[in-house]
Amino acid sequence: MKVLYYNWVDYLDPQNRGGGVTIYQKNLIDSLAGRPDIEIAFLSSGTEFSIYPKNPRVKKIKPYLGTRRFELINSEVASPGHLSFDNPASIHAPATTAVLADFIKSQGGFDIIHFNNLEGLPVEVLSLKNVFTETKFIFSLHNYYAVCPQVNLWWREKENCEDYNGGKSCPACLDYEPATNWVKKASLLSRTLNRVGLKSNTSIHRLFFHLIDDSYRRLKQVLKRKQPVRLEKIKPISSSPMQYQQHRRQEFTQYINTYCDAVLAVSSRVAEVVIKFGVDPSIVQTSYIGTKVAESYVPPDISRIKAKLLDKDRLTIGYLGYMRRDKGFYFLMDALESMPESLTRKLNLVVAAKMTDPSISHRLSLLADSFNSVEYSDGYTHEMLDDLYEKIDLSLVPVLWEDNLPQVAMESVCYHTPLLSSNLGGAKEMGGCNPLFLFDANDKADLTAKIKAFVDQPLLLLQFWETSVPPVTMRNHILELLDIYARPTRKINGDIIAREYPLIAAT
Repeated sequence: MKVLYYNWVDYLDPQNRGGGVTIYQKNLIDSLAGRPDIEIAFLSSGTEFSIYPKNPRVKKIKPYLGTRRFELINSEVASPGHLSFDNPASIHAPATTAVLADFIKSQGGFDIIHFNNLEGLPVEVLSLKNVFTETKFIFSLHNYYAVCPQVNLWWREKENCEDYNGGKSCPACLDYEPATNWVKKASLLSRTLNRVGLKSNTSIHRLFFHLIDDSYRRLKQVLKRKQPVRLEKIKPISSSPMQYQQHRRQEFTQYINTYCDAVLAVSSRVAEVVIKFGVDPSIVQTSYIGTKVAESYVPPDISRIKAKLLDKDRLTIGYLGYMRRDKGFYFLMDALESMPESLTRKLNLVVAAKMTDPSISHRLSLLADSFNSVEYSDGYTHEMLDDLYEKIDLSLVPVLWEDNLPQVAMESVCYHTPLLSSNLGGAKEMGGCNPLFLFDANDKADLTAKIKAFVDQPLLLLQFWETSVPPVTMRNHILELLDIYARPTRKINGDIIAREYPLIAAT
């Protein structure tokens, strides 16, 4: 079986871009590497750009553990997704699509093409199913890029987007201008430094990069001041942003519904969201990703946990993750600060998050005056998880958006710590959607009431394990994927959407 995996960034990216999807992709490929029945290739796109030649092309990069690796350079669709927020090439980019088609053909075709993202490619690449009719097209939904150009259904960096109002909400969504041109120039500069021996992810590379980039910006500002405004350079608007966003969602869902053999949602909530926004439910199934932390999972010792809770006169709540608004961190801080001292005196607080906002240090110090104790770690590593979760009685996942399936939720279960999550996203599924362990997102009173219930009756925490879902191991996840890969290829009605690709006209 020949399998091509796609993600917008290479799974060995020296800059560690791509978050949990990159980690998952590496774990999956490493787990499959060496199997005699599977030949794996990997492709990324949208992050690498060159001055010459300017046309899109696929370049072979160094293989790893027998996996062939490739990158599509000069894609008409920059990634990650928000860089192409209003770029029509996200839908139709004939040069990029033709190059991908040529690449597939040159490799002798693939039995499976598994897209772990569509960022970095035009969605019309799915219609290559018209050409490679025996190839299964699998699409995993690790985020909402398929129905949201901002990627996370997180409107203006402040609230969960439940309805894009026919595209009306989208034009005002970003509160910044995507730095697409700068990212392309940065890629060109980085590639040039690599060619002269200054390798990525080294201090000398970073030093030269910042020196050259800073000089370029200063020169550009000087030249810009000397140039008169030329009104003829202003381009007319051909269609309204609202119409484009409406068109984008229609096109994306139609391509997916027409050409994908299977759409894999990483949680049941993700499946519900994308179906609500137009993806065909008949091709969607929930497929929890495998995680390495699950390899050592054993069911919790309930009697040990019970004894631990009986001996406690204070409950310890903990937040592990990022200091980000969408993750609910600032909401949590507001909620903790509003809790009555009669409750906080019975609580210990553990926070492990990289300090990205200096004001938080002061706020945590003030919380220490009212809580029984406050412990803070400036970020954390996998090696620290044992000690962190040994302290925590209840893990908090207060996300304010439909967070697909936070890694911290799976880790919490693996370390035998119940979690209290908001009613958004997939984290709640780790506890079987047990209402005791759910609160309404962005509702400080509800969060406070749920925590108070556990302070008053600590043994209620044991009920988490009555409904909890064991995390999926990579082995079991691979068995599920292989079963999906082995299913009959879906018959495609290619008349719905068809394009012409000159480079493969003879196929």
